[in-house]
Amino acid sequence: MAVQQYSPAALRRLIDAAMELERRTMYLYCAFESRFSERDELRAFWFDMAQHESRHFGALALVGGLFESASKRKLRTATALTPARVQHLRRLLAAFEAEASRGVSVERAFEIAIEIESSEIEDVVLDLLQALKGEAERERAVQSLIHDLGDLSYMIEKHTTNHALLERADRLLEHQVGRFRTKVAKPGRRLRRVGG
Repeated sequence: MAVQQYSPAALRRLIDAAMELERRTMYLYCAFESRFSERDELRAFWFDMAQHESRHFGALALVGGLFESASKRKLRTATALTPARVQHLRRLLAAFEAEASRGVSVERAFEIAIEIESSEIEDVVLDLLQALKGEAERERAVQSLIHDLGDLSYMIEKHTTNHALLERADRLLEHQVGRFRTKVAKPGRRLRRVGG
């Protein structure tokens, strides 16, 4: 992915766009939490997913504030969040929001989550956190993402019989774990699936 120099105004727009995408993702997971509220395990899972998105939103709001306090700052960040990509992701979320408003099955909710978690939204957030707050903040966000994906994989395995969907979730989890291990080599630590 190309590293790009952003002007202060362009970076502010990028932060705002990423915040909007995170907020809408959080609301979508809240809709799933309400949809499956009678099943305690599913309700808790979707609540956790929404809560993690809210933390991303809050982290972006914080770095936006830090950026505003040093408005002459210019940052180089690797991100593919071009205006065209923003529009694509907005359309994607709009389609999922419309679908969720009509009601979805547990399996379809998991499919939507995989689509979102494998989109560029998470990469954009990670890039911005690294550029604005440093590598340690990015590592924390990646660990949170890996935890979410482990939970998602476990819930798919437990609540569906869709082996292809489980394989997609596991591939996505392995991809993120591989990226994390490439960035940070910490011997003696082992990631495990939650509940596994």
